[in-house]
Amino acid sequence: MLDTYREVVTPEGVALHLPAAGPVPRALAWGIDLAIRMGVVMVMGMVLAMLGKAGEGLYLIGLFLVFWAYPIVLESAWHGQTPGKKAMGLRVVSADGAPLGWLAAITRNLLRTVDMLPFGYAVGLVACLADPHGRRLGDMVAGTLVVHVGAEREHVPAPINAVHVPPVGLRPEEQAAVVAFGERAPQLTPSRQEELADIAAPITGTHGQAGVLRLYGMANWLLGRR
Repeated sequence: MLDTYREVVTPEGVALHLPAAGPVPRALAWGIDLAIRMGVVMVMGMVLAMLGKAGEGLYLIGLFLVFWAYPIVLESAWHGQTPGKKAMGLRVVSADGAPLGWLAAITRNLLRTVDMLPFGYAVGLVACLADPHGRRLGDMVAGTLVVHVGAEREHVPAPINAVHVPPVGLRPEEQAAVVAFGERAPQLTPSRQEELADIAAPITGTHGQAGVLRLYGMANWLLGRR
C-alpha cells in the first residue's frame, strides 16, 4: 500500500480510494461537536428555566434531542457531516463509498453506548487502533467509514526518461502497484520513494535511487511509453 486509502471497486470496475480517518481527527471533531451541544444545552436551559415546571419537561426532551438526534439528523441530511466533522474535513460514508443512509446513521450513533465503555470511549479507541481503516464498533456494525474530505491530489506522470521491461511476468495487482508508484511517487519525498522501491527489490534487482528509476522505467513500459 502506498498510503492508508481504502480501495473499493465498484460493479463497473472503477476503483475508489477512500482516505480513512484515524482516531485523532475523529476525536477532535467529536470534541467540537460536544462543545456545540453543551453551548446549546446551556442556552436552552436558561431560556426554559423561565417556564417553570413546563420548562423542565421541555428541557429533558431537548436534552435527548441534542445528544442523540444531533449526530443522526446532521450526518443523514448533511452529507455525512456534523459541524465538528466539517471543521476537521471529515465525512461519514458507507463502506462502499456511497452516501450515508438514515439506517446506518442511526445504527452507528446508537452503538456509541458500547464504544463509550468502560469510560472515555475506551472500546471505540481500541477498535479504531486495531482496525486497518480506523473504524469503531459502531462503524463496523453499520457498515460505515469516516474519511477525509477533499479532492484527490492530481497524479503526476512518471518521468519519461527510461523504459525498462520487467525481468519477470507481473501479476495484474503487481502491474497496478508499479503504475501507481510511477504516477504518485513524484509527490513523495526521495527517502519515501526509496523505501517503497526497496520493497520491489526482488523485481527490480536493485535498491535505493537506482531502484526508484528502475520502477519508473517499468511504469513507463506498462503504460505503453516505448
